[in-house]
Amino acid sequence: MSLELQNISRSVNGECYIEDANITFEAGSFNVLLGRTLSGKTSLMRLIAGLDQPDTGRIMMNGIDVTGVPVQKRNIAMVYQQFINYPNLTVFENIASPLRIAGIDSQTILKRVNAVAEMLHIENFLQRLPLELSGGQQQRTAMARALIKEGGLILFDEPLVNLDYKLREELRVELRELFKVQNTIAIYASTEPSEALALGGVTTLMHEGKIIQAGHVNTVYSLPNSIESAELFSEPPINILEGRLEDTSASIGEHATFTFNTSNDLTSSGAYRFGIRPHHVSLEKNNSDDVALDLRVDVAEISGSETFLHMANGELVVVAQLMGVHQFHTDASVRVYLPIEKLYLFNSMGTMVQAPAYLSTEKNVRQLSEGIC
Repeated sequence: MSLELQNISRSVNGECYIEDANITFEAGSFNVLLGRTLSGKTSLMRLIAGLDQPDTGRIMMNGIDVTGVPVQKRNIAMVYQQFINYPNLTVFENIASPLRIAGIDSQTILKRVNAVAEMLHIENFLQRLPLELSGGQQQRTAMARALIKEGGLILFDEPLVNLDYKLREELRVELRELFKVQNTIAIYASTEPSEALALGGVTTLMHEGKIIQAGHVNTVYSLPNSIESAELFSEPPINILEGRLEDTSASIGEHATFTFNTSNDLTSSGAYRFGIRPHHVSLEKNNSDDVALDLRVDVAEISGSETFLHMANGELVVVAQLMGVHQFHTDASVRVYLPIEKLYLFNSMGTMVQAPAYLSTEKNVRQLSEGIC
């Protein structure tokens, strides 16, 4: 199956939900819709499924316009955040229900239910009721019911958000492996950049109903086309620092001056913004040309084996993502270092004009083009 959205827009009570969306989902591809809450991910999925109709544009499946085709006549399955199962039916009957509705014979149903249950590791729970299962097992049951239809398109609307961390990690791995052997278009909605990176495939960034960038997940992550994309695809958000360029001399406000070589001959002097991801900010100087910033601690947020260090100096705000547990007192003075080769350069309009130097090596350019960097 192929799926193409052409100039799709939808508004409700004067509020724009989707604005002029154009995107193609390739046959057999795994795709992630990444965006914050209310960015339009679910609205786009409902349009694809036929639950809602667009105000303008067309939805093409296998080259056929299905814009006005109702959901019952589209070969689509959908898995939601909640564990939507029939509580009075066994796990077996929950999974088998789409096949029974389609009039499939009992022997084929038995074979296909056992196969998909084994694939999702719930073969030992087929005679239980959903309420006798754990949350992860209930979600696996819902996924199995969607997968057994063997449709050309399956939609996942943040299906793991209500599960604990360990289960989410486990099911992400299973989903990624599962769709390596499925000739199905899978579209997965998420609010978490780390989840998009873990799942791989093609990532489409959404913001306020608009598609702002799309491509292989590693390419979109490494080469954001704008500050908006860079902030969306970074957790914590990428640090954006106001600065200036004068030939090869760069500055970050009154806080630091350093040499910055631009690769674009058309880059003129003036106001720019430098971007650096929190995990590239260091407490130690690792290179002779690292940019030093003197800041004060606002808060040290310890999360598992990491510490998110929030710092500021006037209008300059920086977040560092540090490995390990680090204790800091509020208002403590701290010096951090920014490696020049890890800096993004954005113009005053927020468009990226230069990627970090470390991405420009021959090896990384090749890996990015192949989607493995």
